[in-house]
Order: sequence, then C-alpha cells, then structure tokens
Amino acid sequence: MPATEPDGWIERALIQQNPACFWALDASGRFLYISGNAEPYFGKNAGELRGRLIDEVLPLDEAHKWRARIRHTIAEGHSFRRERIGEVLWGVGFYPLRSPELPETAAGGWALDVTRIGTAEKELRDTTMRMLKAQESDRGRLAKFLHDEVGQSLSAAGLQLDLLRMDFEGAVPEIRQRVVELQSMLETIMAGVRDFSYELNPDIVERAGLHAAMDRLVGRTRKRFSGNLRLLADSSLHVPPPVGSAIYKIAAEALQNALQHAGCSQIELIIKSTPEGPALEVRDNGKGFDAADLGGPHRGLGLLIMEHCAVQNRLRLSVLSERGKGTTVRAVFENGSGD
Repeated sequence: MPATEPDGWIERALIQQNPACFWALDASGRFLYISGNAEPYFGKNAGELRGRLIDEVLPLDEAHKWRARIRHTIAEGHSFRRERIGEVLWGVGFYPLRSPELPETAAGGWALDVTRIGTAEKELRDTTMRMLKAQESDRGRLAKFLHDEVGQSLSAAGLQLDLLRMDFEGAVPEIRQRVVELQSMLETIMAGVRDFSYELNPDIVERAGLHAAMDRLVGRTRKRFSGNLRLLADSSLHVPPPVGSAIYKIAAEALQNALQHAGCSQIELIIKSTPEGPALEVRDNGKGFDAADLGGPHRGLGLLIMEHCAVQNRLRLSVLSERGKGTTVRAVFENGSGD
C-alpha cells in the first residue's frame, strides 16, 4: 500500500469496529453522531438517537443529567466515571470536540462495558479490606500494649518516685524538686502514650464512647485544618458500640478526604437522631465534584473503607456533591433500636 494513501478508512474502522459506543452532542443536546451498539447504554439504537435532542429520546431526569454533563465537558474538559445499568458496569468518558467544521465546541464521549474489569477490581478491593482488617487488629494489639503495659509501668514509676522522695527527703532536701521534675516528664510521656494509643485503637468508641471519641477526632483534626471545624452532636443519643465505631471510622475518612481534596474553609460534623435512626453527616463547603465520578478517580481507599464500615453495620451510606457547592457524606443507621 503506498505511503501516501489516505488512512481515513483506518479511522472509520477503529470507530465502527470498536466494542465501545461513541457519540457527539452539540451544546443544545442534539446527537450529531453516534456509532456502535447504543441500545445497551442508552436504551435506544443509533438510528433512534442520531439527529435528535436528548429531551426527545431520554426520560426527563436522564436528559437533565446529560445536559449537565454536556455543560461540564464543554467548559471543563475530560472526565471519566463508572455507571451501573442493571447488571452491567460501564466505563464512560467525556471530552470536548473542537473542529473547524463545527460552529461551536461539542461534547464527545464513549461508553464501554467494563463489568469483567469491575469484578476483578471487586476482588482486589476485598483483598485490600482483608489486609486493612489485619492491620487494624495489629494496631489494636499495639494500642492495648501501650495503654495497659507502657502506661501502667509509667504510672508505677511515678509512684516509686513518690516513695523515693518520702524516704530521702529528710536527708536530701533537694530531692523533692528533682522528683517533681521527673514526675512532670513522666506525665508528659504518659499523655503522649495515651493519646497515641487512642489514635491507634480501632475500639476507641467502645472504650471512651462515641461523643468522647468524636471530640478527640475533631481536636486532632483542628491541628491540621486552618478553617472552621464544628462538631454538633447529641450527647444523649444512644448508638450501639459497633455502630458507633463504624460512624467514627466513616467520620474520620470523610474528614481526611475533605482535608486532602475539598479545598474547603468549613467542615461540620453532625450526629443526630432521625426518624430512620441515628445519623452522621460530614459537610464541607469545598469545590465538590460530580458524584457520578465516584466510579472513577474519586473512588479511593477512603470511600472503600466507608462503604465497608457501612455494609458491616447496617448503615446506609450516601455521598452528595455538586461542583462548586461542597460535599456531604451521610450515614444512617437503619435500625435505631440496635436489635
């Protein structure tokens, strides 16, 4: 084949024979182009979509969602997400299309069945959670050692110093000041050991209670957060200890995500009673994101941990977000009686 022969047929074959479905939508929401098997993803074949407005071929709520996607793609560029339709997991990409032949930027996209990849990722997530569970058990043992062994030994050392002072204070008066200095050092070390053991201990809620544990969590977070952080908690609310531990872990992960990704100046942690049961809300006023992106790059280890804690303790987890309007992580205990 001569090197100068046009390769347009290659481009056409790559699109037409690709297992993905491709499309182009103009700013008004009209399908300028669609290729591949569109029916599994859109519920309509390519012929039913081509040249039509999304409002004409998709349900109202779906059309509204797609209009937002078009605006975001044209304004902000590339994005990727995962979506589940029935039993099929889709990888969906969006990107702006610019061409001298187009009067304005269009929104291009593709959808590909990634169910098999999703299954492999689930197995990887399950393995990761087992490793985290083992790590949590190790941290629990270390916390117990620090609290019960090291902490008690330091306390005993302080008492022995008191006995030493009483035995020798008459003969060596200056020993009193030295003992006070040593005991002050021991108290500082004990406080550090106690705080570290609380941080390590996965059962901090069972030991100290949910309200006290949340107070400690907020106190530690304030050291790393220059904005306004508020805890609003109903101290009279009864939460079964395992559920309280799950709420605490979800709150800790949500706080970490807000600090790392949200770019926020205000965070609120709210623990309250609802008609459904005890509920946690972690709200920030950060940059937010498209919640559908949780299937893509936003789906990190923190979300996996939150989902795992929720599933194990009958908590219904939701993540609500919108670009420029912050994020709310909500966990509701579906049986407030604890039965």
